[in-house]
Amino acid sequence: MPESQAIQPHFAFLAAVETRSGESVSRCYQCRKCTNGCPLNFAMDVMPNQVMRMVQLGLEDEVLRSKTIWLCASCQTCTTRCPNDIDIAHLMDSLRQLSREAGVAAEQKIVKFHDAFLDSVRRHGRLFELGMVGQYKLTSLDLFSGTKTGIGLLKRGKLKFLPPGIKGKREIRDMFKKKKETQ
Repeated sequence: MPESQAIQPHFAFLAAVETRSGESVSRCYQCRKCTNGCPLNFAMDVMPNQVMRMVQLGLEDEVLRSKTIWLCASCQTCTTRCPNDIDIAHLMDSLRQLSREAGVAAEQKIVKFHDAFLDSVRRHGRLFELGMVGQYKLTSLDLFSGTKTGIGLLKRGKLKFLPPGIKGKREIRDMFKKKKETQ
């Protein structure tokens, strides 16, 4: 009879996550306040408290491939509810970074949106909505969804055709450049 295949924990993952995020995941004692307060838990494949436990157990592959880390809206509800002052929203961001570095991001459309957002800020010094949406639509090949809404926003003047000019654009580009050099 073949042996059952147990999940092999990777305990160095906990240390890596705590170092990257600066958050002490080890302090989580599974009170579930993060999960109970999360407005998006209905859409998640793994609840936030389960992500915390999986990190504690070193289940790297399961965490980095989960949809939950990509569905987190970083609304900070979990963070404000945590009795141990763990910034869970920041932890989720760190897990997204690790997931991308490992090349296993579960939600590719969210990754493409994230990239379009950051590219817009890098290029223009702040968000240029129309340019960001255009880049997202082209890279995700989701060309026509939301077209009616977009036209309505354009008609009401809520979307501008040109990016806004701001001071300090060079400094923002330098921040992105420094970040890229440290990676």
